[in-house]
Formats: sequence, structure tokens, C-alpha cells
Amino acid sequence: MAEAGPITILVADDHPVVREGLIAMLESAAGITVVGEAGSGEEAVARAPVLRPDVVLLDLRMGGVDGVAATGHIRRELPDAKVVIVTTYEDDTDILRAVEAGAAGYLLKGSSRQELIDAVRAAARGETVLTPSLAGKLFRARTPEPAALSERECAVLRLVGQGLTNAEIGGRLFISEATVKTYLLRSFKKLGVSDRTAAVMTAVERGLLS
Repeated sequence: MAEAGPITILVADDHPVVREGLIAMLESAAGITVVGEAGSGEEAVARAPVLRPDVVLLDLRMGGVDGVAATGHIRRELPDAKVVIVTTYEDDTDILRAVEAGAAGYLLKGSSRQELIDAVRAAARGETVLTPSLAGKLFRARTPEPAALSERECAVLRLVGQGLTNAEIGGRLFISEATVKTYLLRSFKKLGVSDRTAAVMTAVERGLLS
């Protein structure tokens, strides 16, 4: 079986010095070839379909088309190409936006030469690449904040906690029994529970009924 060819790379960054540094590090590694460079997101989007690289390294924040938008364009044109964001920014939202746009990885520019090379090789193999310090941030960004209960939902749960039936709660709050059930079902969904007792306990644990 013939040996696989080198991993081909397109490097996009609007700072020439940074771009040249990345290219120098990559070209010093065996089995990696930089086939092109771009100084903007627009240029990366235009050059990628022509060069057809295995991996595209993209700066996150560039004038015009940023790294996230460029990632989406490139992935649509070249579904097999892997995009790795290389940036100085560590914001949770930026990381999530990049991953949702189809990026295979997210690295900080403070990463070492070996980390960069390892990341490129891993991305080319189809693996997800993430600077270790960012893993927790991505998890938090992907985990939505618990939905807040409305005042009326809290009022219903407080009365449930006092042992009142739906009919009694309706009479106390001057609403129908069906409306009480609606508020309870909404509360169950927001709290991730399936019954009245669990809803009250969870709401109390989260400090929602104080």
C-alpha cells in the first residue's frame, strides 16, 4: 500500500508575523506541508476550494469575515476539510460559536510548537482538538443555565409544598385546576423532573422558593 501523502495546510491570520511563525513551525514537522496562506477570512474562503487543504488554521477575529463565519463557508465548500481555530481569545461564547460552525479544534496562540503540530495531525485524523484549559469552558458554554421559574410557578410549588391539592391551590390563587396543572407541567420541564415532590425539592435546593 502506498504511503499517505503529507497533511496539507492553509494558514489564515491577519497578522503577517503570526502567520509566518505558524507556517515556520508547521513546515519544520515531518509529514506536514503548508500549501497556502491568507491574510483575511475572505481570502481563506476564496483560497480553500482552490487549494483543497486537509486542515485550515484560522485566526478567530479578523476584519470582515471572521474565523467563525469563514469556518462555516469552508466547511460547506469542503466538508472533508478540518478547521482549527488558533486565537488569543478564550471567551466561552467564541469557543462554542466556532465549534457549532464546524471547527474541529480551538487552540490558543500560546500553545507550544509540539501542541500545534499534534493538533494538526489529530484534526487530520478526524479527532476533536481543544487546548486542555478550554475544555471546561466549552462544557459550561454548552450547558444552558437552568430556566427560571415564573412568580406564579413558584407560588404553585410553594402551595404544593404545603400539601395542598391542585383544586385547593386553584382556589387559593383564584385560577382553575387546569391552569394549576399547566403551571406544574411547565415547572417540571424547567426543573428536569417528572413529579410534584421532585419539583418542590429541586426548587428548594436551587433556592427558588425562598
